[in-house]
Amino acid sequence: MARTVWDSTVGKKTVMAVSGLVMLLYLVAHMIGNLKIYFGAVEFNEYAHWLRTLGEPLLHYEWALWVVRVVLVVAVVAHAVSAYQLSRRDIKARPSKYVHKKARASYATRTMRWGGIILGLFIVWHILDLTTGTVHSGGFETGKPYQNVVDTFSTWYGNVIYIVAVLALGMHIRHGFWSAAQTLGVGSRTRDRALKAAANVLALLLTIGFVAVPVGVMTGVVS
Repeated sequence: MARTVWDSTVGKKTVMAVSGLVMLLYLVAHMIGNLKIYFGAVEFNEYAHWLRTLGEPLLHYEWALWVVRVVLVVAVVAHAVSAYQLSRRDIKARPSKYVHKKARASYATRTMRWGGIILGLFIVWHILDLTTGTVHSGGFETGKPYQNVVDTFSTWYGNVIYIVAVLALGMHIRHGFWSAAQTLGVGSRTRDRALKAAANVLALLLTIGFVAVPVGVMTGVVS
């Protein structure tokens, strides 16, 4: 039954919608946590430590964090695979391009695929930069995320990579949130305007919230 659902277009769209919403919930929590950087190094580093001790003494050190990581990896893989397979299915069903482009196709709709690729590459860079420290500039300091964040956004390329990815994320959410609502049966003619407004507001708030961190470092508010 699971294989039958997965093989169907509706099944793949549902997997894509649910996995997208899981990632969206994480992004909201992640953005709120990131903004703690404005309260100083001590509070930001303590927050990062709290994430690793979450669930103690029932759970061991970093167990809760690893559960979140595993769920996110599953969501990202499911989202990417379903998106790729739906794209290939669409191309096979329409081997030649339309003579006339859809007049109302938004910029976000036309760039969803490229946006997904940009975000996928960014996730890899972000992990190597601020989690493992592999590509980190200025000397990675374990247990000192505040200092590591400041190091990253003290470089021009760190700011460019991050801001470009965040803008791609905003466009992705703007279209993806509304699309997920349609897939899960929440959308309707009477709700479409409200859903699109919610998608726009959510995308804007997340974009501003995430960009606020490198802007804070660049302007010297966070140092």
